[in-house]
Amino acid sequence: MSKPAGMSDVEWGMRCDLAAAFRLSVRFGFNEGLGNHFSLMMPGYDDRFLVNARGLLFQEITANNLLVVDFKGNVISGGREVRSVTYHIHAPVHAANPAAKCAIHLHPPHITALAMIEGGRLSMAHHNNLLVNHRVAYDDEATGPATNLEEGYRLARALGDATTLVMANHGVMTVGPTVHDAFHELCVVEKTVGYQLFAASTGLPLRRQPDHLRWTHHKGPWSEVHDGRQFLDAWRRILDREEPDYVS
Repeated sequence: MSKPAGMSDVEWGMRCDLAAAFRLSVRFGFNEGLGNHFSLMMPGYDDRFLVNARGLLFQEITANNLLVVDFKGNVISGGREVRSVTYHIHAPVHAANPAAKCAIHLHPPHITALAMIEGGRLSMAHHNNLLVNHRVAYDDEATGPATNLEEGYRLARALGDATTLVMANHGVMTVGPTVHDAFHELCVVEKTVGYQLFAASTGLPLRRQPDHLRWTHHKGPWSEVHDGRQFLDAWRRILDREEPDYVS
């Protein structure tokens, strides 16, 4: 099945990008079982977003089986159920930050391990830290699962104007104006934390870089200075050959 009749090319492209990000998260070992969720604001609406349905593995997600959900938690289209925790987190984040068109929540191993360490923070030990550290916020309150909308608004406040939120005892959320912005930034942060944890496992002190080496303090869209679109396009070429059903 390709693009449904009547769907705009813009919406179809967004759906395909989002489906690709789900499939790639499996390949990269970022997701956890049936949990974790990505959302993307619908074009032409300020209160509706695309999101994965409850009960589907990331391997099963396609461009066409994504749900459309409104800010009240109603499933507008998609024919499946939305998890309450998904709505409780994503609706407030989108409502509180209109620039956060895409919101990706995962439990990738390295960032999640950092979130489990008391006072866990990104170091300034790798070149990537010069690009990402100023874009990361930390939520140390660890108030438990999102059982209501207030928890989502609390997370939105913790995120503030950052683009990545390390969620204590939990995982991570990364936001951006597009799927490729949010997903590529998440991949870079996860890789960078992995370097840090591997180096720290030696028991030797990390070598800190001086602040004046920071390449940029850019806090705008990731792809304005990095190759987010090219990164997702390259991986979509792999998916086109190996998992072409993601665009079904």
